[in-house]
Amino acid sequence: MKSNKILSILIAVIALIGAFLFIRIFMEDADAIENDVAVQNKVISPIIYFSTILLYASVAITVLLSLWSLIMNPQNLKKTLLGLGVLGVFLIVAYFMADSNAVLDTQGVVLEGGEAGATSNQWVGTGIWYSILLGGIASLFFVYDLLKGLIKS
Repeated sequence: MKSNKILSILIAVIALIGAFLFIRIFMEDADAIENDVAVQNKVISPIIYFSTILLYASVAITVLLSLWSLIMNPQNLKKTLLGLGVLGVFLIVAYFMADSNAVLDTQGVVLEGGEAGATSNQWVGTGIWYSILLGGIASLFFVYDLLKGLIKS
C-alpha cells in the first residue's frame, strides 16, 4: 500500500512539472516562440529536456524490471533465450538471402552510399527479408489458429 502511495505522489509531481512547463509555453506570444531563439530556449527547451529524461527513465526502468523478472523466474529466462535464439537464426537466414547490389534512382544513377557491396545495402535487404520471414510465419500461425477455431466449433 505504501508503494502505491509513493507512486501516486511521484506521478502527481511529474504531472505538475509537465503542466507548469506546458502552461509557460502558452504564456508566451506565438510569434515570439516561432521567431525568437531566446524565447524558444526559455520555454520550449525545458519541456523537451523534461520529456527526454522521462522517456529515457521509462525505457531504463522497463528494461531493468524485465531483466529482474527474467532473473527471478529461470523458466521464463529459458523460454526468452530460446525465442531470441530462434529470432537470431531467422536473422542469419535473412542476411544470407539479402543482396548488396547497387541502389539506383529513377534515372539509373547509383545513389550516394548505395554502391554495390555497401554494408548498408546488405542490412537494408536483411531487414526487408527478416520482415517478410516473420510476417509469413505470423500469417501461417494466424491461419492455423483460425482453422483450429473453426474445427472446434
